[in-house]
Amino acid sequence: MLQRIDLRGVSVSRSVLADKLPRAAFNIEHALDVVRPLIEDVRERGGAALRDSAEKFDGVRPAALRVPAEELERAATQLDPQLRKALEVSIAHNRAGHRAQLPEEKLTEVMPGGFVRQRWIPVKRVGLYVPGGLAVYPSSVIMNAVAAQVAGVEGIALASPAQAEFAGLPHPTILAACHLLGITEVYAVGGASAVGMFAYGAAGEPGTKDPEVLCDPVDVVTGPGNIFVAAAKRLVRGVVGIDAEAGTTEIAVLADATANPEHVAADLLSQAEHDPAAASVLITDSTEFAERVDVALERRADATKHSERVHTALTGPQSGTVLVDDMDAGVAVANAYGAEHLEIQTEKAPHHADLIHNAGAIFVGPYNPVPLGDYMAGSNHVLPTGGTAVFNSGLNVHAFIKSVQSVEYSREAMEKVYPLLKAVALDEDLPAHAEALAARLDTE
Repeated sequence: MLQRIDLRGVSVSRSVLADKLPRAAFNIEHALDVVRPLIEDVRERGGAALRDSAEKFDGVRPAALRVPAEELERAATQLDPQLRKALEVSIAHNRAGHRAQLPEEKLTEVMPGGFVRQRWIPVKRVGLYVPGGLAVYPSSVIMNAVAAQVAGVEGIALASPAQAEFAGLPHPTILAACHLLGITEVYAVGGASAVGMFAYGAAGEPGTKDPEVLCDPVDVVTGPGNIFVAAAKRLVRGVVGIDAEAGTTEIAVLADATANPEHVAADLLSQAEHDPAAASVLITDSTEFAERVDVALERRADATKHSERVHTALTGPQSGTVLVDDMDAGVAVANAYGAEHLEIQTEKAPHHADLIHNAGAIFVGPYNPVPLGDYMAGSNHVLPTGGTAVFNSGLNVHAFIKSVQSVEYSREAMEKVYPLLKAVALDEDLPAHAEALAARLDTE
């Protein structure tokens, strides 16, 4: 079912692998051209532009762009009890996992009387985006919001597309998750328009229920989305901070002959059901194992609810089986691919996991499928895609905090370094730098 890419006997250098590994093709330049006028329209016309976008892309013109508080409460009240419990457990697990990421303030004595204090300061206000599309993602509400809350962010706004089925409101499960997390500033705004609203703020539309100032600008925008959301983030980067330009989901599974082909097939399929453009990649040194996975995939793909979507994703150019000589070569391929989600199902899974340095998240061993991380593991599922795990991290508390160093020298410590500082300042032809210290020492 999966296309075969045979790298046995082939150099596994990074330059060679860049051309041979399956990868989705995205025209980011086209997406930038599409979203640029949308963002400019939001800057100029605020709420009117946001309503026009919702009508064009979501098929509904929201009566109120900011979701009324009573709708959030109503959604939580009507939530299925089992689903409510599941979301609450997910919130608790993610709070525990994200607390472990918090850095500690540290005071370092560089010299007697000379200190540098390392501080970590949360940004004041963030905008969180939760997509609509082919599925409902209350889990993405949790992933974004918990990381921001644990980081200590005071102001949290969240946007999700208006739904015609729900009278122009975001999906009720999204609203319920917001209520459980204590998020009260929620907008029925989707896609690039939401990113533009967060980056530049938006005025209300006269004659509607919106306030004069609908939404204030934020400091950081985070959250997953399609290529148009990624393009919008690229356009506003520098006006605001962003987490990453996340694209369509992907999974890679590094497996040897000891793995269970049914497990691997189920995991590849679980990502394929997200989107027809989702990528599912198997990396293995066993042709027999690859064939057994294909058989299991065919059967499972035919039987699953979203069969057509799954078949499209699994047979697309972004998916495939990569055959390698051995697991050392498999690790090299996995590092070159830099998967959003990387499962390791090998006889020496912990050892091979330690050799991975490019992945959004790593799932080690037979009992750690990606959906565990999607919902309940305590790790974040907003992760770098398209090979950007080479330089990007998954969403974490660091997306919402700034590193600031505070310099605290006594007069005696400053005086002691003055001659050395003066030497450097004069060498750089910046004498006023030295004079700033000299003025405090009553010397010239």
